[in-house]
Amino acid sequence: MNSHQHRATRSLLLTMEDTLPGKFEITKNGLVHDLGSPNSPHELTRARLRRRLENVAPKEIVAHSGKPDVENEPEGIMRRPDVMVIAMADMDVPGSFDPRTLRAAIEVVSRSNPDNDWVGKVRDYPLIGIPVYAIFDPRTATGAVLTDIHPTPEGPRYATRKDFVYGEDVTIGEWTISTDNLPQYKD
Repeated sequence: MNSHQHRATRSLLLTMEDTLPGKFEITKNGLVHDLGSPNSPHELTRARLRRRLENVAPKEIVAHSGKPDVENEPEGIMRRPDVMVIAMADMDVPGSFDPRTLRAAIEVVSRSNPDNDWVGKVRDYPLIGIPVYAIFDPRTATGAVLTDIHPTPEGPRYATRKDFVYGEDVTIGEWTISTDNLPQYKD
């Protein structure tokens, strides 16, 4: 997707945003439409992670959820992480956040589209320069933290993956938090 196509696609998504359910993202391989509406375990996980990170990070670092998105127009990628660890000063920009200013992106795996978090974002986040990607999966009470972007013939990838199970402490960037009492999806 060239720059002009990316801007046109983004404009179209912004006009549809308030009229169609779910969340839209522009990936390296096209559009993702996550129809699933946030549920209680997903939102509670996101809230607990935000609070835990903000309790250990310096006051100029926030664990932000919500808008705006992160965007790398030359790569044709626009993503909306569940939680973005970012300095307040880097939030003071018009439009989308620069993904290279994020300290970390955190995703709570969606029940309706887990491959978006485990495959698509694992591909896209290193490509746009997000140094740390943490995945929390309420389906299995497990997760992973991916770091150390390095070049490969297929493009930048994370070189290091540290898996964890809920109940263990996990280090995201410079900060270690507990994964105790994170909710799981019920069947």
